[in-house]
Amino acid sequence: MTGRGSGRKARRARGRLAHPGGRGGGSPKAPAAFVVGVYCVAAVVTGVALLYTVARGLDDAAVAVAFGLLVAVGELARWSGGEDREPAPLGAAGALAYALLGAKAGDSTHHGVLQVVAVAVAGALVGCVPHVARGRGPSPDHMARRVLTVWFAAACFQPLYNQGKLAEWFGDGAYYALLIAGLLALTGLCDAVLAAAMAHARTGWPFGPLLRDEMRSMLGIGSAVCATGAVMALAVAVAGLWALPVISLPLLLTQLAFRRYSAVKATYRQTIASLARATEIAGYTPHGHAHRVAALSRAIGRDLGLSGPDLTVLEYAALMHDIGQLSLVDPVRDGATAGLPLAQQRRIALLGGAVVRQTGVDSQVAVVVERLADPYREQPLTARIVRTANAYDEMARGAGPQGPLAALEGLRLATGKEYQPEVVEALARVVECRGGPKGLR
Repeated sequence: MTGRGSGRKARRARGRLAHPGGRGGGSPKAPAAFVVGVYCVAAVVTGVALLYTVARGLDDAAVAVAFGLLVAVGELARWSGGEDREPAPLGAAGALAYALLGAKAGDSTHHGVLQVVAVAVAGALVGCVPHVARGRGPSPDHMARRVLTVWFAAACFQPLYNQGKLAEWFGDGAYYALLIAGLLALTGLCDAVLAAAMAHARTGWPFGPLLRDEMRSMLGIGSAVCATGAVMALAVAVAGLWALPVISLPLLLTQLAFRRYSAVKATYRQTIASLARATEIAGYTPHGHAHRVAALSRAIGRDLGLSGPDLTVLEYAALMHDIGQLSLVDPVRDGATAGLPLAQQRRIALLGGAVVRQTGVDSQVAVVVERLADPYREQPLTARIVRTANAYDEMARGAGPQGPLAALEGLRLATGKEYQPEVVEALARVVECRGGPKGLR
């Protein structure tokens, strides 16, 4: 590091930096004030809704119990996929349908906003009991967002419906159906913004890519949730509560399909991770090197604004960046390819890309691996990130407590020649602010 400012930064970081491979990485970042505020608002809304409903009793009790049971069944059917935006789609659809329910078999309902929240929360709590008992309960983020999105949808619809304004403005035909669909789309958009804002507050990653990820997820299971919620509300208004099990079946089948898709993705990633371990088993790279580089690369990519498919390509390329070393007659000492002659680095990179292509992995991953030894100005951003993360792990490994600081200093001295300055600074932010990349997703 150079300059007095960098020296002060180094002294502040000295007590925090830990090598990614030691002491289990860094601890998760504490929830930011915004996230705590969201939790508090959701808790207040929940408490007021439950107290009000218990004190006043249920309006249209049969309808409330039916939708409460639907939400509970949806929670029972939840899955615990690590990156799934909505692990309980049937529960979410049922809660949103109740929030936008105006009639049952032609008869107007009279439940209000607070009763909607109380029924949705009660059903969710009942349904998630078995999951909590197994230690797989819903995350606080999901619960807080569920409460606030249901509250928002009900607040937009119930007061106007109960006052007769919606019937006056939209009637009960096609315009009314479009209103329901529009409110659900608006609710989904608000949920995406809230989820991205909470992730931004907790991690510091750029808000734009996080929002794009959330919006992209709405095209999958999110659109199914909104569509099912709209159809439920409209079908119950015409046919009564018998419509609920009929409408629920397609979403349950969709949920099953998404669960299988998630399982396929998990298996695919495990296969790539197993291939990445081949160099460790053969003694060409140190234990855990590929996974540390992958975790660092993904965190750097997030910090630089990458999202979705780009992050997946980045992670897979980082896992397999050393696979070309299997072509060497003798292993490189400590697997440190960054110090090899440029011609040998390029040979390893090209052979690694050829191996990746033979595995059937996305060709974009092979391109990143093949270009790891190119001059950084000619590389795609993903290759620059993997190259920097790999060099950091090689330089910091085994250098004692000062290894991370020395590695960052070495990378900064080589910026503009071997490494992109913006990538190195993103690496410094990831390591210094988060205490290491382990577990950062």
